[in-house]
Amino acid sequence: MPVNADTDVDGNLDDVDTEESIPINELFYSLQGEGKLAGVPSVFIRTSGCNLRCWYCDSYHTSWEPTHAWLDLESVVDEVKDHDEADHVVVTGGEPLIHDETEELLDRLSAAGYHTTVETNGTIYPDTSIDLASISPKLASSTPTPEKDPKEDGQWADRHDERRTDIDVLSQLVEDYEFQLKFVITDRDDMPEINQLVDRLRTSTDAVVCDSDVLLMPEGATRERLNETRELTAEVALEHGYQYTPRLHVDLWNDAPGT
Repeated sequence: MPVNADTDVDGNLDDVDTEESIPINELFYSLQGEGKLAGVPSVFIRTSGCNLRCWYCDSYHTSWEPTHAWLDLESVVDEVKDHDEADHVVVTGGEPLIHDETEELLDRLSAAGYHTTVETNGTIYPDTSIDLASISPKLASSTPTPEKDPKEDGQWADRHDERRTDIDVLSQLVEDYEFQLKFVITDRDDMPEINQLVDRLRTSTDAVVCDSDVLLMPEGATRERLNETRELTAEVALEHGYQYTPRLHVDLWNDAPGT
């Protein structure tokens, strides 16, 4: 279903009047692959566009080169209802919360009786119906330096690094929603930054942030790459008392779209 879209430098999608419509990169039925609900049959709504640019992004065509089809919200909900096996819906991206229409979509899904998970980088606060805020703050290791930038120009490095963490937004999210904090592990050197961010969050909010709310996930969009990062991630989870989360969809289907 994806089609090419005009985008500005931030990945904002401006080729049509977006009122009551949303850019959809994929909509499919699969198993939730990550987090506390790993293994739960779910409908995935993947929007296109992102305000960050992680070099390892596993949805390249929602960020670095956004593709999508414009769908009105009623059509999106109707397509979700076609998958009558699922009671769970995952709204992901890209960064789905850059679109104002995502809030209305989540309200409609909740009104239809679905459990909703939002996969977000934690830099935008929404006012909507969310059953689980799956927050993935981006670490310094995510920055697309010239050496790691898939476009090999480093154009996004400074902007990404400036925007990737917002402690005020993170505090609001954990105060107002059921949440999980999901960190991508590229190397053991990620751990001091994770511990520091968790400590900052605990001191800046009245919400209780348990170690079991902190999930460590191996970086990798292919089985080959996960084989390189899985064991390390498990080791540091054990060392720090945090929870390990798999990437079941990669283990099961490698990097196939629609999984």
